[in-house]
Amino acid sequence: MKPLEGFDFAALKTLLAELRADAWLLYDFRGINPAATRVLGIHGMGTRRFFALLPREGKAIALAHRIELAAFDGFPGEVRPYAAWPELHEQLRALVGGKTVAMEISPRDAVPYLDRVPHGVVELIEASGAHVVSSGVLVSRFAARWSPAELAGHRRAAEAIAEIAVATLQWAGSEL
Repeated sequence: MKPLEGFDFAALKTLLAELRADAWLLYDFRGINPAATRVLGIHGMGTRRFFALLPREGKAIALAHRIELAAFDGFPGEVRPYAAWPELHEQLRALVGGKTVAMEISPRDAVPYLDRVPHGVVELIEASGAHVVSSGVLVSRFAARWSPAELAGHRRAAEAIAEIAVATLQWAGSEL
């Protein structure tokens, strides 16, 4: 599966407008943000930081380390490589400066499952000239829903459990 394959960009645009945000800025490092990897459709654990900007207007842009570009094969936008942190910081300033971006933060850690972006990364983004808001509504819409395959698996499991429960109760009743 390619990154962002089947992603509903129209719904993202609507939700970003409601949030008064210019973009959703996804971040991950070594798997700490499952929402980012789920939304992007990236599998495996990279060893370098990446950012992916999904804007309300314009094309998606990913910042990925040069040694981990393969994870972004088929990305439906631009992939900008970086090699060292000064280059990453420079690219972040150019990418998010003056924008309001939604990220996986939860003010005062009210929703710990959402609070996946380290404070230092938020400081870095804010120092790059961006305003950061919570992406909670975006995560709920795009990362916390089952795919059709996951729903089908859940239904199969529920049917199996129901059959086991009935059989167990019948057995228990016959033993009385």
